[in-house]
Amino acid sequence: MPNPYLLLVGAGPGDPELITLKAINALKSADVILYDALANETLLQYAKSNTVKKFVGKRYGCHSLSQQEINHLIIEYAFSHGKVVRLKGGDPFVFGRAQEEIDAARNAGIQVEVIPGISSALAVPASQMIPLTSRGINESFWVTTGTNKAGKISPDLKLAAQSTATVVILMAMSKLEKIMQIFSSYGKNETPVAIIQDGTTESEKIIIGKVKDIYLKSQYAGLTNPSIIIVGEVVKFHPSIIADFLQKNDLNYISPKNKANLQWI
Repeated sequence: MPNPYLLLVGAGPGDPELITLKAINALKSADVILYDALANETLLQYAKSNTVKKFVGKRYGCHSLSQQEINHLIIEYAFSHGKVVRLKGGDPFVFGRAQEEIDAARNAGIQVEVIPGISSALAVPASQMIPLTSRGINESFWVTTGTNKAGKISPDLKLAAQSTATVVILMAMSKLEKIMQIFSSYGKNETPVAIIQDGTTESEKIIIGKVKDIYLKSQYAGLTNPSIIIVGEVVKFHPSIIADFLQKNDLNYISPKNKANLQWI
């Protein structure tokens, strides 16, 4: 009789090398892997040859099972096969609906373990040399979803737009124009914005602009989900902007004084 067990595993932001050793070991020992669209499929190579591997979607615009159907599969496979790995993009506890799956498993008497992953909210900006915090620029950052459960823009965005924090917005490309209007209404027209699609993968794309023009730039570039939107002065530290600043000012490096004078180009 199989011992029912559920592991919620973070697959990282997309690059298959950005996964923890503990997560790899979980994949190697899995009897069943239920994986999301945001989890890199090359990670399935770590699984045993007889492991059941099932795609369950969970990305806007692609075929996917409902959350209730996924919960049912977790329970069914746990009792029929044993160890189920629920492989989620990024970190399971960052907009991964992990708690719903935990509750379903526990209510069925299934033991649950969580293996954290590297969140795309942190890793994707870092991969493009954009710091979420920088001394003298900001003291905090927000990570928020573009829409709430009802499909409307999260009220938290209005609070975030009034702060000096870096704002990282996930799953928000369909609401980009309206979200930028919120930032604009709080005097942030000139605030730098970066949008990174398919971050840390070979198909990664990035555009940089300002609150006032990023929507049009994204339309021209054809950017879609999955994308990370970064709003804040720290976007100025992207290498392309630093290089432009150095060239225009005939400098070789950014000294503390030059850093203070770094202007948006």
